[in-house]
Parts: sequence; structure tokens; C-alpha cells
Amino acid sequence: MFDFEEELKKLPNAPGVYLMHDAADTIIYVGKAVNLHNRVRSYFRKIVGRGPQIDKMVRQIARFEYIVTDSELEALVLENNLIKEYSPKYNTMLKDDKTYPYIKVTMGEEYPRILFSREMKKDRSKYFGPYTSAAAVKDTIDLMNKLYQLRTCNRRLPRDIGLERPCLNYHIKQCAAPCQDYISKEEYRARVEQALDFLNGNYRPILRDLEEKMTQASDNMEFEEAIRYRDLYNSVKSVAQKQKITDSDGEDKDILALAKDETDAVVQVFFVRDGKLIGREHFYMTHTQGFDASQILLDFVKQFYAGTPFIPREIMLQEEIADTEILEKWLGVRKGGRVYIRVPKKGTKEKLVELAAQNAQLVLSQDKERIKREEGRTIGAVKEIAALLDLEHISRMEAYDISNISGFANVGSMVVFEKGKAKRSDYRKFRIQSVSGPDDYACMKEVLTRRFLHGMEEKEELDRKQIDHEFGSFTKFPDLLLMDGGKGQVNIALQVLEELRLDIPVCGMVKDDNHRTRGLYYRNVEIPIDTRSEGFKLITRIQDEAHRFAIEYHRSLRSKAQVKSVLDEIPGVGPARRKALMKHFGSIHEIQEASVEKLCEVQEIPEHIAVQIHDYFEAQKRGE
Repeated sequence: MFDFEEELKKLPNAPGVYLMHDAADTIIYVGKAVNLHNRVRSYFRKIVGRGPQIDKMVRQIARFEYIVTDSELEALVLENNLIKEYSPKYNTMLKDDKTYPYIKVTMGEEYPRILFSREMKKDRSKYFGPYTSAAAVKDTIDLMNKLYQLRTCNRRLPRDIGLERPCLNYHIKQCAAPCQDYISKEEYRARVEQALDFLNGNYRPILRDLEEKMTQASDNMEFEEAIRYRDLYNSVKSVAQKQKITDSDGEDKDILALAKDETDAVVQVFFVRDGKLIGREHFYMTHTQGFDASQILLDFVKQFYAGTPFIPREIMLQEEIADTEILEKWLGVRKGGRVYIRVPKKGTKEKLVELAAQNAQLVLSQDKERIKREEGRTIGAVKEIAALLDLEHISRMEAYDISNISGFANVGSMVVFEKGKAKRSDYRKFRIQSVSGPDDYACMKEVLTRRFLHGMEEKEELDRKQIDHEFGSFTKFPDLLLMDGGKGQVNIALQVLEELRLDIPVCGMVKDDNHRTRGLYYRNVEIPIDTRSEGFKLITRIQDEAHRFAIEYHRSLRSKAQVKSVLDEIPGVGPARRKALMKHFGSIHEIQEASVEKLCEVQEIPEHIAVQIHDYFEAQKRGE
């Protein structure tokens, strides 16, 4: 038994991190302290106005532990790491785990390349970014290589110069082929410097150069070249126009602002690099109830900058936060230079913070509306169905369908929807074992029997081992069983459930003459349903999904059977060669039409096997 009085007395007067555990020994809160003795004891004093969220957390504490550190800075770093590792229930958490793309110029290589990168390493390369759009980064890199014809290959130069032929990029004028020594090292480096100048925002020289080349090519009636230069000119101009100037000091800064309501919080970040606004992003914070804006911003700053590789020189906030001095020190260590956290009070910077706050509020309100609409399509639709069938509660629905062609490869599908959303991890496919002909009722009986028997056996096994049922794939039974048909399919399901002594509501999805859902068959009655309602739309989505899943499975089996039946009859063609042939030719028809020489192009097919394959199909064509 944890003795709080005794353990509180032992707390040291030192900086560190404390961890609160509940009765199940789960870590529910992680915090840092300049003085562990004072900070941890404060939780267990009768303080009015501490907030309902903290009071609720304190009531759940069964024990605490702590880790002493040498400094408050060490405590800050450790707190971040532990929050990331344990995701405690009562810590304000940064919901998004995004990594931002960079443009990397490999200056450590003798012939540098311009690459896409998700991380910023301490190497000899130069990095530009971070950017908020991966597509924009790739487009810019593509433009760079077209403009300056820099290499994109992994060849080690100058060691590999002349060893291989130039690649396609050389022939389409997107690489100057340093691998063939077609360009001097000095000229190549000059182009790299021009590319760096471009990435730093100096577009005028390249625009002037492209305009001159376009005019010259046009005057020489080299219209294809003129069009190429025109397209490059327009691409550069497009990139240049996207760079919105926000400040004249050319500094790197992030601008942060928060919008919150009773349940949610959104932080908007504007990224300014070299005085240009290169993008913006919003982040959701969870577990924010009971915390004020200052505390949420503080938690965001700690968690966000612990995970991003780029630290700007200045971070501008809409209001003051605690621990500013220690945060600046920590960020400065990570950056390798001085970092300032400021709250602007006037001028352009204050307007930028206000703009960020307006954007955060807009995201929050728009998402509330989106979530409300989404809930109407999902949870609201489920409630409609429950009311229609007079059921108290529905969460999980399972739907089944059978697919075959004249009794060939009978298969069954099981799709699962929880709270109105597809739960694809719980989908299951069944290959019918006991039915050989086209008997959908018998197939459905086998599928349902196997599904529920398997679930009951899994439950028994997990109970025996005292393991939670959530670990079993079939143990969670539905609140409603949906059958792809009317009375007949429903009766089959009810028969199976009765034999297994299970009490689960069963509903049929009745179709009209055009194979569209017209109503629900439940308790021997066909219930009409409003075709404009969200409940009807959800039923239709579930029915379509069950049908699609069954058809896809059946199609894959037919495809495998077709490949196997033809190629496996040829002596010397086993699974590996069959796979190689299909990968190379793409279809049985292409293999049938291939010459011996074409068949030999497949690495796994020796000449004598190629002859056998060719002769086999030729004999088939002659009807032998």
C-alpha cells in the first residue's frame, strides 16, 4: 500500500520530473518541477480554484514516482520524452505528428545534388525549409533540375566518371552529364551556386536569362526550344509569386496563436523563412479541458519544438507563457544559436499574430461544422436505424454477402461498421468449404456458423487465459446483423443464431427490381425507409461495401485459378517461373503470343523452357 504521507516527506528539494499513476498503475500525468518537494506536495493540499480537471486527476492518483535531474533544463527535456512515450491521459497533448519536407543541397559532394528530405541532419548539406507542402517541394526540385541540369543519380563522382552511359535525363536536357565529364567541375559548381541563389529567393537573374534565351530561340525559328524556355519562365514566375513578403528583416520566425472552446483547442503556426511566409499549418491539442490558453501554448511549444528539426530564431506568441527563460535556453541548445520567445504588442508583428489567431478560430469553427456533418452521416444515421427498428442501442453492425459464378469458387464476405464508419481491420473473407453448387442460402449458413463458432471458441480461450476479449478478432459480436436480401437470408441467419443460442437482432436489406435497397425486413415485416435520410444512405453504403468486398475476393480467386490452370500444365513451369512470366508479360494472352526469343527475355526462363512454353501454346492453337 502506497503511504502518501511518508512518500511526500521523502521528496527532495531538487529539480526533476514526477509521474502520477492510477490504480491500474497507468501513468496519467507527467510534470516537471524546479523543486519536486514543493510542486508534488501542492497536488495533495486542499486548494480551492485549482480546476475540475486537476481535481479529477488527483482523485485518481494511487501512487507517484519521481526522477531527480541536475537542472530545470534537463527536467524539461525528460518531461517531453516521457509525455511522448506514455501519452498520459491528463497531459495536454499535441495531436498531430507531422514531419515537414526540406530541400537538401548536398554540398558535401564534389558534384552536389538537390534532394527531397524529411529530416535535417548535421552534415555538410544546405537545407531550405521546412515547407508545408511536399508536392510544392517536389515541383521546385524538378524545376531546379530543369533550369540548371544538375544530376539526380546516386553515382559516386568523380570515381564513376565514364563507367556507364548517360541516363535518360541527359537526353531530355535535364542533366548536364557530369558522369561523362561533359561539364567541368567548375562549371557544374557555378550552376549549383545559381541554384542556391534561386532557393534564397533571388529570381531576377534566371528570369532575365530565360527571357533572353526564349527571344533568341524564337528569332532563330527554334520554336520547340522557345516553348521550353517559355514554360520554364512561367514556372519560375509562379514560384516567385507564391513567396509573400511578410517582413523586411529577413529573419526566420514562427508565429503561434491559439483558439479554444470548452472541449477543443487549435494552434495555428505561420512559418516565415528569410522574411517570407512560406506556409502555415494548424495543430489540434487534446485533453485541454480545464487549462487556460497560456498553459496550452506552453505545452504546444515544448512538444512541437521537441519534434521538429528546424528551430527559428524567433517565436512570436499571442500571450505570455511560463518558463520562457528556460525554454529559450533549451531551444538555443537545440538550434545551436540564440532563440527569442516574444509577445509583440504593436506594429506588423502584432498584426501577424492577430491574423494567426483569426485563422485558428476559423479552423476551429469550420471543423466543428464538419464534425457535426460527419456525425450526422455516421452516428446520426445509426441512431435513425435504431429508432426505425425500435432498438435501444446500435454501435457495431455486420453485413454479409455471397459471391459465385454458377457455383464456381463460392465465397462469402463480412464487413463491419462501427458508429457508422467502416472498420476495415475487422473485415473477413470466407472460402466456402461445404457447398459446391450455386446455393446462396447454404453458403450463408456456413459463413455465419463459422463466424460465430469461431468467436465463441475465441472467447472461451481468452477467458481461460484471462485475456481481454479485445485481443480476439472474432470475439466482438454485432449489435445488428444485416443480410444482403430479404426473408430467406434473414431466416437462415436466425436459424444459425438459434442453434448457437445467440440473441442478436437480424435485419434484411430488401432490394427493388433495379437491385437498389427499398426497405428493411425485420421481425417478419418489411419496413419502408425514407430514401433521402442519412439512415438509408448508410444502409446503402454497407450493402455496397459487402457486395464489393465479396466480388473482389471472388475475382482474385478466379484470376489465380486461371493462371494456375494454364501455366501449371506446362512441364518445368512452377510457382516461381509462373510469377516471373506474369510479372513480365502482364497477362496469359501476352504469354501465348510471345516468341521463344521474347520468352527468353524473362530472367528465370532458360531457352529449353521457353521452347516448351511456346510449343505448348502453339499446340493449343492447332487444337492438339
